[in-house]
Amino acid sequence: MPRPRLTPDFEAQRALAATLPGASEDIKWGADLVYSIGGKMFCVFLLDAGRACTCSFKVDDERFLELTAVPGVIPAPYLARAKWVQVGREHGLAAADLDALVRRSHALVAARLTKKLQREVGMAT
Repeated sequence: MPRPRLTPDFEAQRALAATLPGASEDIKWGADLVYSIGGKMFCVFLLDAGRACTCSFKVDDERFLELTAVPGVIPAPYLARAKWVQVGREHGLAAADLDALVRRSHALVAARLTKKLQREVGMAT
């Protein structure tokens, strides 16, 4: 089994989430940096002294069990029933895979918005 990778602050994923179409940023619950589209969360970072120590996002239903079997990836507290996972600082995901999962979470959440809201956030024509 591959050794877990250390992600000190998820800075690449924070930057990626901020650039996705229609994304907005907010601090919720006192210490969580939340990225949303159309008012719906797609990526959450738990902050510790301004640095993200976990990254949570929605995944496809069929990938939930697969991903939670990866070292350092667990069902996201309070959001697992909605098929969200949480990635800790030490995890078994490649950076490119983590980026792809953040993009996929954005797409999954955007797809559930109304067509009107999709147009308002620049996702549909």
